[in-house]
This record gives sequence, structure tokens and C-alpha cells, in this order.
Amino acid sequence: MRHRQLIAVTAALAAGALTLTACGSRDGGSTGDGGNTTVVIGVDAPLTGDLSALGLGIKNSADLAAKQANEKKYVKGVTFKIQALDDQAQASSGQQNATKLTADKDVLGVVGPLNSSVSESMQKVFDDAKLAQISPANTSPSLTQGPKWAEGQKTRTYKSYFRTATTDAIQGPFAAQYLFNKAGKKKVFIIDDKKTYGAGLAGTFKGEFTKLGGAVAGEGHIDPESKDFSAIVTQVKSSGADVVYYGGEYPAAGPLSKQIKASGANIPLVGGDGIYDKKFVELAGDAATGDFATSVGAPVESLPSAKDFVANYTKAGYKDPFAAYGGYSYDSAWAVIEAVKKVVDANNGKLPSDARAKVLEAVQGVSFDGVTGKVSFDEFGDATNKQLTVYKVDGGEWKSVESGTYGG
Repeated sequence: MRHRQLIAVTAALAAGALTLTACGSRDGGSTGDGGNTTVVIGVDAPLTGDLSALGLGIKNSADLAAKQANEKKYVKGVTFKIQALDDQAQASSGQQNATKLTADKDVLGVVGPLNSSVSESMQKVFDDAKLAQISPANTSPSLTQGPKWAEGQKTRTYKSYFRTATTDAIQGPFAAQYLFNKAGKKKVFIIDDKKTYGAGLAGTFKGEFTKLGGAVAGEGHIDPESKDFSAIVTQVKSSGADVVYYGGEYPAAGPLSKQIKASGANIPLVGGDGIYDKKFVELAGDAATGDFATSVGAPVESLPSAKDFVANYTKAGYKDPFAAYGGYSYDSAWAVIEAVKKVVDANNGKLPSDARAKVLEAVQGVSFDGVTGKVSFDEFGDATNKQLTVYKVDGGEWKSVESGTYGG
């Protein structure tokens, strides 16, 4: 494990980074005085709105990676800079941001977005520009394996797309195995928000739960914007289900859990990484107790490899927590940094004119010990790290109850 210690950025370095002028290579890397080159790592995430708790953690963690690379002069002659854009969890905004990032020739890699539906609108833009995109949070299998992945026809549509998070093809079944085999839940009511992430996650959960012998007491959809879920709550209460599985995110999941308990149906709500945030507990209140969530990887705070990251993030003084995807965002940014280093080292210490294409090629082959474990990508651009964790709300906090891999 390579430990990257955080040192305060000096005013002189900060000023130097701001005065670099664009007179370098035509495909990334502005060159300033002294031959130093600026490489921009774009970040796209919801920085405002209901999901900003997750998005700000993504932005800050990528920023920390760039600062640490600069402080230790990890790539000689290169200064890394973050350009963070707000997609507000909207596909249209994400596409506009992708266009803006590709237009900036200094951008040689992008970290994000949070939402799979937003990524769908960005992938072609980045791929056409040969710009590497690494999401720390997208879990929809189709993003890497194509629309017919569930039928066994796996096709990588966009070679510019990678992710450090594992997919719903693993996360949904992992939750089903835990609930059926360990928690003793045999009858589920399945709800989703009809979005790419939520519907896909609910589908993979259902497939495994019924395969194990579990019964589906009912199914339904909600509009996450309404926050009044009385109609579906009535169905849940009369269904006889002993658990609710929700495919969606915490802004709706919290109120849904609260309303289910208030109806008298004292059964847990279970979801994926989209509900694994303290905001879910705040929104659900006391009703959150006993609810479950799965999330990608092992708890960052428990990993020896993440000890420095947690300490350095705190020391850096970011106002917002790194949240569920901080470690994955940090590792995503470092994957770009490692790729840039490989390209620079192979070109006599300078960025080549086709830097974007070369960096993209290098990302496919990166392999290093990161915050979240071994960071590398398979032939589809998926993370080779397939670990997941089940969390349970206890005493107003998410607490891990089991980590492992699907089927193992």
C-alpha cells in the first residue's frame, strides 16, 4: 500500500497553479512558466439538491487526491487541478457538463457521475473525445456490459468508461442472499422509483430472492418527488410482507420507511448504496432503526488501507463528509493520476500531443493499492474489486453487519 500523506498546500504553489497559461500540447496539459504542465481532472456530481451529500463527498475526495499528488510531486512537471461541475442529478445537465469538459483540452480524465441515468447521457460524449471517465458510484450493469447483459450478451459499448464501484448485477443478489439466508426474510414487497438505478437494482434483487425460494408479496413504483407514499404503503401493510426492498435513493427512501412504520407495518426497509447515507436516517427518524442497506466495498473506516485517507480528509478541513463514495472517488482520481504518470514517463517526461487517447489507454491497465483495496479494471471497464457490505441502522447510525462477495 502506498501511503499518501497530506501536507498543507503553500500559497506559492496555489498562486503558481492559477497563473499557468495555455501554451502547451494541443490535447491536454497547459504549460506555464518553468515548464510545469497543468492537467485537469474533471468531476461531475450533484453538488446541489437532495443528493448533494453524496456529490460533495465525491468532489472533495477527488480534490484531495489531486492535492496529494501535487504535494508529493508524484508526476514530475505536472500539476493536477480539479474542475467540478454540478449535474443536479439530472441527465440533461450531465450531458451539458460532459460537453463542457471535453471542450477543455487540459481535461485528461473525469471522475463521476453519481447517478447511472446521468452517466447514460455522458458516455458517448466522452467516448467520442477519447476522454477517460471513471465513476465512483454508478452501479447499472448496462453501462459497461451493454443493454443485453442480463441475457448473457455482454458488450462493452464505450471503451472510455470505467468504474471503481461494483455493479447491481452483484449488489442486488448479495442483498437477497443476506435477507433470505441470514435475516430469515421470506416474503418481500418490492418498490422502485422507475429510474435506471432503482429499477435495475430491484430487478436483480428480485431474480435472486425468488431463485432462493423467497416469495414476492407485491410490487409497485413511486414518484420520488411526491414524498406522499400512502397508496403504496397501504398495499405493503395488507400484503403480509416481512420486508420491503426499495430500489432508489435516500431522499424518498427515508420518508417511505417512516410512513411504512407509521401505518403499523413494523417491517424493515432494505435498499442499496443509494440509501446508505446519514441523510436517510435523518429523514426516517426513529423508523430507520432496523432498516438495512448494502453498499459497495468494505466500510472505508475499517480498512487499514484507508486510515490515511480518513485522517487526511479530516485534516484538509472539508466542510462536508466524504460519504459513501469518498474512497471510490479518491481511487478514481488516482487512477487518472497513475495513467498520466505512465504516459508522461513513456514520453520522456512530457505529455504527448495525443495525451487524451494515451491516458485512456493507460487507464485500462492501471493497477495499484488504493483506499478501497486493489484498483484495476476488467475487460468491460468494471472494477475487479467485487466486495460489498450489509449495513443496519442501530442507535441512529449505520453499522456494518456483514461484508463479502456475491456467492461467497
